[in-house]
Amino acid sequence: MEKRRQIAFAGVSVAMVLLTAACGSSKDNSSGQSSNVQPAGGAQNVGSGSTPGAAAGSGAAGGYQAGGDTGAAAGSGDTGQSGAAKEVTAKKDPKLGEIVTDAKGWTLYRFDEDTPKPAKSNCNDACATKWPPVPADDATAGTGIDKSKLGSVTRSDGTKQLTLEGWPVYRYAGDTKAGDTKGHGVGGTWNALAPNGKPAGKKATGADESLQLMLNNNAELGKIIVDGKGMTVYRFNKDSAWPMKTGCLGACLDTWKPVKAVNTSKVAGLDASKVTSFTRPDGKKQAAFDCWLLYTFTGDTKPGDTNGQGKAGQWFAVTDKGKKAGVAAAQ
Repeated sequence: MEKRRQIAFAGVSVAMVLLTAACGSSKDNSSGQSSNVQPAGGAQNVGSGSTPGAAAGSGAAGGYQAGGDTGAAAGSGDTGQSGAAKEVTAKKDPKLGEIVTDAKGWTLYRFDEDTPKPAKSNCNDACATKWPPVPADDATAGTGIDKSKLGSVTRSDGTKQLTLEGWPVYRYAGDTKAGDTKGHGVGGTWNALAPNGKPAGKKATGADESLQLMLNNNAELGKIIVDGKGMTVYRFNKDSAWPMKTGCLGACLDTWKPVKAVNTSKVAGLDASKVTSFTRPDGKKQAAFDCWLLYTFTGDTKPGDTNGQGKAGQWFAVTDKGKKAGVAAAQ
């Protein structure tokens, strides 16, 4: 009898170890690389990669356990925006504050899936049709722009694209006239440029670009987790925490973007020990909190939006405990 008890206890112990391991504990502690942006007119090689537009569906099918591509959502239409920016200028927008425009007054944008250090554009092919890259040729600094912050990066097709503070610069085909800012907030990844290279309007949101996950006190939902841009993050009922498993695949990823694995030193207001990562079927690492995978919603267009809350009865903002925000019953 005693021997049986020992075997049973051993079996429970093994099960507990496997259960714990299923959550995963790998953390992304990589550090940024130094910038190699060149002055406007210089050259620098970058990788290629097409960024698909975000759709409005929210389906999910099947599920994968541990091994999200956050492609850009883009508007439609082609206004024929092209040519050099000429004099790049800072102008005051009534909603966004200071934004960067070209010599004709067209709003200039940045893409969160690009990188500034080293500078790299990840918007190619169909993406570059909807978000035309701004050529670096003849770009000069006008009012409110520090000329030392302008540079260039060589795209995958060999053309030179203008950069500001290392960020590749674009126009938006959905803007139909000078001064339009219709591209701001599209897909949660495109934003009008501020003169310092950050997304326009960021100062007013309280977002902290030095952080990757933090808490926000929402008037309706209480304390919820947001990313460094202040965008609400969500968890999905069809995912699983024990073991970690994703139920958001295919078309679901057009609307719900996996949050990239984060550096736990860039987390504020949360228990960093609960921040882990999960390897998705495509090999990319997704952030998780208390073993629940984290996503942003393309329907949220600005920091603080919670338009994804309760979507299809499956998607919920995440509390500082990893629970579903706004749900009082047992979770």
